[in-house]
Amino acid sequence: MELPRWELLAVSEELDEAELAALKFLSREHVPRRRLEAARSAHDLFEALQERGALEAGNLAFLRELLYRIGRIDLLAAHLGSSREQVERELQVARPGGARVPPYRYLLFQLSEDITKDELMSFKLLLDGELPKSKLTPETTMLDIFIEMEKKGLLGKDNLSVLKSLCEKINISLWNRIEDGLNLFGQEEMLITEEERGSTGGPEGYLALSVTPEFPGSCNISSQLEAYKMTSRPCGVCLILNNHNFAKAREAVLEHKYLRDRNGTDVDAAALRNVFSKLHFRIEEYRDLTADEIRKTVNIFRCEDHEDKDCFVCCILSHGKKGIIYGVDGQEVPIRELTTSFTVQNCRSLAGKPKVFFIQACQGNAFHKGVTIEADTAEEDASVERGVRFQRDCIPAEADFLLGMATLQDYVSYRSPREGTWYIQALCQHLESRCPRGENVVSILTAVNREVSRKTGERNAEKQMPQPILTLKKKLIFPVN
Repeated sequence: MELPRWELLAVSEELDEAELAALKFLSREHVPRRRLEAARSAHDLFEALQERGALEAGNLAFLRELLYRIGRIDLLAAHLGSSREQVERELQVARPGGARVPPYRYLLFQLSEDITKDELMSFKLLLDGELPKSKLTPETTMLDIFIEMEKKGLLGKDNLSVLKSLCEKINISLWNRIEDGLNLFGQEEMLITEEERGSTGGPEGYLALSVTPEFPGSCNISSQLEAYKMTSRPCGVCLILNNHNFAKAREAVLEHKYLRDRNGTDVDAAALRNVFSKLHFRIEEYRDLTADEIRKTVNIFRCEDHEDKDCFVCCILSHGKKGIIYGVDGQEVPIRELTTSFTVQNCRSLAGKPKVFFIQACQGNAFHKGVTIEADTAEEDASVERGVRFQRDCIPAEADFLLGMATLQDYVSYRSPREGTWYIQALCQHLESRCPRGENVVSILTAVNREVSRKTGERNAEKQMPQPILTLKKKLIFPVN
């Protein structure tokens, strides 16, 4: 397929500054450094790739891969007449004459996507003296740091000792992820022979991926699994039950006199609305429901005909305790009662389709006092919500359910009145950034676990670990196009 010049320009105009930086980073083995630095737009970069023979008439494999790597699946369909599945098939086998992103560079790119702001700041502090101060400004990104480290000889495909040392000082899990990714690539790559390199002009030492992992460290067996059908538009309903005002509970139940309003929950609700709208779900939000109203609302959607939909999502934002969520009147609703409403026996039109529940609610008693962090529990002035082990009887004993809980036994879960909860915010951010790459939702929840577990409370002691429980039998991938 030959891409007209105007179409190439149209693709470039769809890409923002951060995406251009990502494309340039992923292309460093294929374009000279100075030529890359001179590229001020994606169109400049495409021209440089054409000059080097990486993009040419009839061979757009590298352009397709680049767009796939940065998650712009929409551009594949709109301008290249391609799809995520086509690119993944191309990446499963080394294709003679096709330029590819080396695994080492793709691994660094994925790592840069997941590093937190605090971790980025730590990298800058530790590299002060090793890199020029002009390259360690507030605007410097993690990709910028990797590039400068490569220029200084501090980083390379066979030179990871400095990066390892930095990761061990900042967060050992960063290095564990790199090591896991390298091991995974080592198991799944095959070297292109010297003869093939000579005939194709591929970069020296290039490794062709035999399988594209969802992210380094993930189990690639999942790539062989069938995926749930997610082609209906809308995909299904995203039901948001958002409880904020608990005045009724404080007035009606003496033991709940300290059950405070859940300030910050609207930030979570807005984030959920935003991301699931982009994922083609019909948003239905209900606010400040009593226990009885929660039951009635869930029953409405249980009885709805989902025959022409592919999925159902329910997000619950409330106070709670072990296996329970509270209505705003302080009355209890068992989580299992809600999930069981959507079993095959109770909702036949969702048979064989994924039923997804995200629960942001305390599952135990809170502790510590604070000002800016509050709890989803009934303790006076509590600053955190303490979770207990998720009870497996909260999820029906049948296939196609996924339940994501914010808390795990002996860990704490935070809600900020200004920024929302750690769990829901991390969940929405990772869904928004990773779904365009075609990642499995289970892999995304693993990344959410990793991010949330890295955080600490105000006293640098409080921790939180979410827990997904599932009976899915296929890959669950939320489409963006």
